[in-house]
Amino acid sequence: MACPWMFGILVSHLLVQCCRNSGVLASSNAYIVYMGARQHDEPELVPVSHHEILSGILGSEEAAKDSILYSYKHGFSGFAAILNHSQAKFIADLPGVVHVIPNRIFSVQTTRSWDFLHVNPDIQSGILSKSHSGAGSIIGMMDTGIWPESESFRDDGMADAPTRWLGICQEGEGFNASNCNRKIIGARWYIKGYEAEFGKLNTTQGVEFLSPRDAVGHGTHTSSTAAGSLVENVSFAGLARGLARGGAPAAWLAIYKICWSTGGCSSADLLAAFDDAIADGVDVLSVSLGASPPLPSYVDDTLAIGSFHAVAKGITVVCSGGNSGPYPQTVINTAPWIITVAASTIDRAFPTAITLGNNQTFVGQAFYTRGLRDRFYPIVYGEDIASTNSDEDSARSCEDESLNATLARGKVVLCFQSRSQRSATVAISTVTAVKGVGLILAQFPSKDVIVSPRIPCVQVDFTIGTSLLTYMEATRNPLVKITSSRTCIGKQISPEVAVFSSRGPSSLSPSVLKPDVAAPGVSILASWSPASSELDPPLNFKMESGTSMSCPHISSIVALLKAIHPSWTPAMIKSSLVTTASTKDQYHQNIVAEGAPHKRADAFDYGGGHVNANRAVNPGLVYDTEMSEYVCLLCFMGYNNSAISTMTGKPTQCKESGNCLINLNLPSIVIPNLKQGVTVSRVVTNVGPINSIYTARIEAPVGTYVRVKPSVLSFNSSTTKLKFRVIFNSLLRVQGRYSFGNLFWEDGLHEVRIPLVVRTVIDDSYAQT
Repeated sequence: MACPWMFGILVSHLLVQCCRNSGVLASSNAYIVYMGARQHDEPELVPVSHHEILSGILGSEEAAKDSILYSYKHGFSGFAAILNHSQAKFIADLPGVVHVIPNRIFSVQTTRSWDFLHVNPDIQSGILSKSHSGAGSIIGMMDTGIWPESESFRDDGMADAPTRWLGICQEGEGFNASNCNRKIIGARWYIKGYEAEFGKLNTTQGVEFLSPRDAVGHGTHTSSTAAGSLVENVSFAGLARGLARGGAPAAWLAIYKICWSTGGCSSADLLAAFDDAIADGVDVLSVSLGASPPLPSYVDDTLAIGSFHAVAKGITVVCSGGNSGPYPQTVINTAPWIITVAASTIDRAFPTAITLGNNQTFVGQAFYTRGLRDRFYPIVYGEDIASTNSDEDSARSCEDESLNATLARGKVVLCFQSRSQRSATVAISTVTAVKGVGLILAQFPSKDVIVSPRIPCVQVDFTIGTSLLTYMEATRNPLVKITSSRTCIGKQISPEVAVFSSRGPSSLSPSVLKPDVAAPGVSILASWSPASSELDPPLNFKMESGTSMSCPHISSIVALLKAIHPSWTPAMIKSSLVTTASTKDQYHQNIVAEGAPHKRADAFDYGGGHVNANRAVNPGLVYDTEMSEYVCLLCFMGYNNSAISTMTGKPTQCKESGNCLINLNLPSIVIPNLKQGVTVSRVVTNVGPINSIYTARIEAPVGTYVRVKPSVLSFNSSTTKLKFRVIFNSLLRVQGRYSFGNLFWEDGLHEVRIPLVVRTVIDDSYAQT
């Protein structure tokens, strides 16, 4: 390995010509110089080499120190610095540099959910009991920080941090070392990349803390969902009352604050957090953030880069799948080494009665327990009270500033969701601004209930909305009374895939199935930061929905599995979740995906299915994946041998292979372009009884004929891994759509299922639109 100082000398010679030819650009921004795997075992020497590179470019060591934001030196090599475009372009051509990436800004995407998942201590043979509630596992949370005073982070009964833990409790504004305890064993914060884009953060202009303290609530919510301690008699304004707890209440938490209340999360900060987390010693990383499509390539995506190196060190990385559903090809965080999570509903509802002046009653859903007295109020239709600066179409869906304040004041407003205005939050803001006393929003059917802190917002479907409108048109002075919401458990079919949950296939790598699995993400009650609350008294627990909420559910289950199976690789853990997931709801019917219209859910909605934590403990067989296998994917995407060798830290030679991608040993098979026939191979590892015999069973995707060779797998003490082939033949000569099936391996005790996804094609020039 070349000495880092020699690299700096080489740079200084090359720079003479560069600096003569390149003028000073008008603006500079942060760039990430990614240099692949860690180059030596002395991380304290790495910043020296980075300073030498920049000194040659910027003219002095002092300028280099002012420019550099981070030196990545633990899990991988590289740095982030303030550069102009020509400087960044020059560095990209230097030897040892894999890629130079512009700093990007990402966005952040319970009393019942764990009982719904049957993750509870009453099941003696269940995952919670076997794992001792996750004791011994460390969950790293990359988010908006934490509110350490929350009851969810009490450390009663917790053990001291393990000796392997190398993290710190970084102090800052409103946060000191005493805010860490035996539950929160580490906390760090990162802002250099953010401030490089937006300037110094002024905390006097709003609520934010230059420290790990959470001013948003999002990070506190996800952290308590994953590993919160038991808190009794918790509710949201009296609703959903019960025992709040995280999925792994005995696990330790490590906090990495990378997101800020004033607008997003910097990719330079994110990569610094990955670098530290790898060195600190976390077991799982929970990352509830991302950026919507178009998706960057894996070498341009800092989340994919950071997670690649984390997984190489045995750390499972779990990410949210995005909130851009129900549209296809919107799923994010699609690297195959990541566990990507979709959001689903649970069996809890909040029925809210709407009584009209003629005593006719309808029922919607809302979080409404205070505000209006138990009396009738005038009701008006948004379209009928359009402001002078708006039009009827905008007012019908209560778009921003679309309503006449005089005509709306003191009334309940009926609005209809439209294709251009789908947001209940926007409608709530619009009605609140004109002093309306309530909102009834007719919308596409969904179980996602929106929090409305100031006025009641009752969500109904279009049928009920139309019935209300019919009454209003036939009545001179229409009136409505909204009754307080109540909590109802076990009366609605669940799980269903949430309407907002982003869907596959991956727009970057369609042969890699995403999302991987679904978990609860609708109306999840968990701890909150009182600093972000609009109410008085402020909220300490809050309902939230999103794949940001489903992500920590899987993260905590991973922590439980890691406590039971400490030797399992991240790929084995992912396989156990995917192959044991359920495609049925609690009434044994096929799971439905919310949308327009609702439909039977498929692998692009929920991956392997809805998580079944207790079955994942004993999956029977797993599909393990070596890190070297992912090289094939990078080769296919056009990266050269040198760049991939630097990224992986090992000599790499890309091979010409058309079947490389479909043979990646994932717990799924996706063939985006099946013309006639193709053969796919997989390897399974026995983690069940030593002497086991498994038989294959196929549910073929429509329009295909599928065979498995061999169809029987026999394991014993000397044979723990076996390879098999799956042969696909198209029965159709048409330009087809994706169809879905399953491959099962069964031994009488285990049912190991992976999704099969096939699209038949006859012409490569076709695009499915």
